[in-house]
Amino acid sequence: MGCWRSLWVILLMYLFAFSGARELKVKHEDYSQIYNHTLATVLVQYASAVYMSDLTALFTWTCSRCDGMTEGFEIIELIVDVQHCLQAFVGVAHDLNAIVIAFRGTQEHRFGNVHDGQKTIYTYMTYEVHWGFYNAYHNTTVRSGILDAVQSVKMIYGDMDIMVTGHSMGGAMASFCALDLVVNYGARIAQLMTFGQPRIGNAVFASYFNKHVPRTVRVTNEHDIVPHLPPYYTHFPQKTYRHFPREVWLYKIGLGSLVYSVEKVCDGSGEDPTCSR
Repeated sequence: MGCWRSLWVILLMYLFAFSGARELKVKHEDYSQIYNHTLATVLVQYASAVYMSDLTALFTWTCSRCDGMTEGFEIIELIVDVQHCLQAFVGVAHDLNAIVIAFRGTQEHRFGNVHDGQKTIYTYMTYEVHWGFYNAYHNTTVRSGILDAVQSVKMIYGDMDIMVTGHSMGGAMASFCALDLVVNYGARIAQLMTFGQPRIGNAVFASYFNKHVPRTVRVTNEHDIVPHLPPYYTHFPQKTYRHFPREVWLYKIGLGSLVYSVEKVCDGSGEDPTCSR
């Protein structure tokens, strides 16, 4: 878990550093309806807080990462699947007027290693998805905990928009959760934003996903290897895993004191060769 937490700390530092760093504008299109930097700095805090091991402090939202832009967050349910090393929470962000669902990443391999080739493929309807990531959400106690908590929020506060986030494998689970809520429960996903998410399905699935969860942003950080797994092969685009859009690539250019932080909104292909690839 230590190496994953280190990667997360790096991503967290980048996101918050960008708010005060010199920004290089690499594109002139208006992407304000696709990517909101301020919202990213909020959701990355939720995706970071879900890693906390002090469950009492997390549930009461008094943990070391439970302040700043997420102050006042009300956790409705903390889901911990000890057997499968999974953790998530559902709560209400009153300032966003939204339900926030966050998933923790993990380095456990009990759901299938991303290098295992066909062992990782699971047929979902007519699409192919990663067996391990799919099962981590659908076939553990996580899904039922999430659904029950969302229903509880609606009973207390009425119908609300939903924002889903997660880092690494947590991003993969967040994606399956968002799709599940839309397709099976007619939920309004105001934003799915993941950080360092691996690929979770083939090209047909990516197209299906984009149709149902269009308000999606995948934030990738510099040379993080995880978004490149499982691998994508340019010459066999229909036979391999493929990211769904839209990627926002964070990186730095320059030397010494002349360093620019860049947030690049990539094209709509999901596999922009000028971004993290």
